Amino acid sequence: MLRHLLRKPVIDHAALTMTSRQALVMVGPRKGRMFSVQASLPRLPIPPLNQTLDKYLKTIQPLVTPEELEYTKKVTEEFRKHPGPALQQFLEARAAKTNNWLSEWWKHVAYLDFRAPVVVNSNPAVIFPKQNYSGIQEQLRFAAKLVSGALNYKKGIDNQTIPIETLGGKPLCMSQYYKIMSACRIPGAKIDTHYCYMPGSSKPPRHINVIHNNQIFSLDVYGEDGGILTVDQLFDQLMNIVNESQTVAPPVGMLCVLDRKSWHQAYKKIVKDKNNESIIENIQRAIFVLCLDGKISSTTDETEERNNSTRQMLYGGGSQKYSGNRWFDKTLQFIVGDDGACGLNYEHTTAEGPPIAAIMDHVLTYIEQYKGGEKAAQGLSVPVKLEFNLTNDVLEAIEEAKDAADSFDKDIDLNVFTFKDYGKNFPKSVRISPDAFIQMAFQLAYYRIYKEPCATYETASLRRFQEGRSDTIRSCSIDSYNFTKGMDNPSLSSAEKFELLKKAAQSHREYTDLAINGNGIDRHILGLKLAAIEMGMDIPKLHMDSSLATSTYFKMSTSQVGAKYEAVMCFGPVVPDGYGLCYNPQEKKLNFTVSAYNNSPETNSKHYVDTLNQCLKDMQRLAPTISKL
Repeated sequence: MLRHLLRKPVIDHAALTMTSRQALVMVGPRKGRMFSVQASLPRLPIPPLNQTLDKYLKTIQPLVTPEELEYTKKVTEEFRKHPGPALQQFLEARAAKTNNWLSEWWKHVAYLDFRAPVVVNSNPAVIFPKQNYSGIQEQLRFAAKLVSGALNYKKGIDNQTIPIETLGGKPLCMSQYYKIMSACRIPGAKIDTHYCYMPGSSKPPRHINVIHNNQIFSLDVYGEDGGILTVDQLFDQLMNIVNESQTVAPPVGMLCVLDRKSWHQAYKKIVKDKNNESIIENIQRAIFVLCLDGKISSTTDETEERNNSTRQMLYGGGSQKYSGNRWFDKTLQFIVGDDGACGLNYEHTTAEGPPIAAIMDHVLTYIEQYKGGEKAAQGLSVPVKLEFNLTNDVLEAIEEAKDAADSFDKDIDLNVFTFKDYGKNFPKSVRISPDAFIQMAFQLAYYRIYKEPCATYETASLRRFQEGRSDTIRSCSIDSYNFTKGMDNPSLSSAEKFELLKKAAQSHREYTDLAINGNGIDRHILGLKLAAIEMGMDIPKLHMDSSLATSTYFKMSTSQVGAKYEAVMCFGPVVPDGYGLCYNPQEKKLNFTVSAYNNSPETNSKHYVDTLNQCLKDMQRLAPTISKL
């Protein structure tokens, strides 16, 4: 998601990170597996300057007034002449000497430079299907299987046995998988850094952190013989941890809820103590975090129960619940409540949603198919409680963090929604891309509520390229605007409205294809701005123009994260008066999360959900001759 874009990138801890190519050299390529095609993947291209500028002018038309459009055309024509060509040349030179001209910049401008709290603003959560367990024994048995499944997946990463993913028959970059485990973000005064132990590193981490009642433990998950602990061994260790943490400790993890500058100030005070410094290093090195929560929801209403569980996964539920039973800077946190609610939260610097969904699918399948019979690891270590020495000023910072967590609890307006009338089978049956169909439903819902279109962000994967991250699919277009206006026009027939829908969906499909093939406009326009900064130039007028600000003020920030299971991702809106929309379309149902902020009088997630529900039904009726699947 696009954030603040002006600061120059800096280098991470050089001794602790490596590029995917360096990792490949250390571990060695394996034919047909994971990194075997990495070096042959194309580099991310620099689109032609005129192509991007022409597309830009087209995409802003539904969003600006005629007067604004004319002024922007003038500014754009000036940019074509100067300084556009010089900035384009700079980008082309950068692209020629790097594996990916964008990835390092993007990591910083989108994540590490961002000074607001990572909670809600950056970290997404994934809500697993409700599990059929209850009570501490069953909770820990499930948690042990979850840890075992995650470690099984890590083994696949370490050994490069995970199959190469493809899109449209083309292989995708797998480097994000290498950075999911054993990684952590570190707060900085002006910019954060990122700590990552890649597979092949010397003395790789052997432990996870387990947090229960805000108490943090280091649990070795490998025996002295190198074997992974069995589920039974993990269960015993988790039971020991729970027995050792019956009292609630000061929630040091709550500090991760603060804005990055405030967290950095507290962090400096904490690590002055050598004991604390070693604890922080232990957390940063851990493979992942397991958060053992108590009861998450007290309602019998299924919808409200799922909404409460989603809040728990996204930000912990506030200071009176489990926001302190977390370490939000860790790349991967699995969360297990004692009533069957479970999921994960992940720090976004390392990866987009699909690799996280792949881990979830693997873990849940592992749990379903688990039959036991593993060979017991030899030489187990006793879990170690990590006890901070807390000074009064750190305790004061924790109180400040509690207030921050409670402000999220008061402000987040969240609804989980499953549409059951049909799934992605219906759009397929009428020859419309399911993703484009859903995006047009988003456009229609927004238009029906606000009587105008809005800038809309959809994540486009750039993993067809080496070290590719993401670009923007601009879902709001001239054609989507025509569809939303025409949908409620009584003078148009259903057939005419259906044609408008098909045309809008086709336009969306075409833009999607351009974006995933490296020809989107948003990252290119960003790159031109960053090139100007690198060259010591003034920010170009094009980037200061209000039309660009309007077209990147994403009142709908959306992302499809498909998964095998009926699970769905959730994240917060990227603007104060906007919506965060995530969806997992399945064959016969569509899963959504919709987030907004209560402090905005203009947004209401329940109203949006109700409107979206009706839009999806109305759109199906446009094709009355098609059997309703």
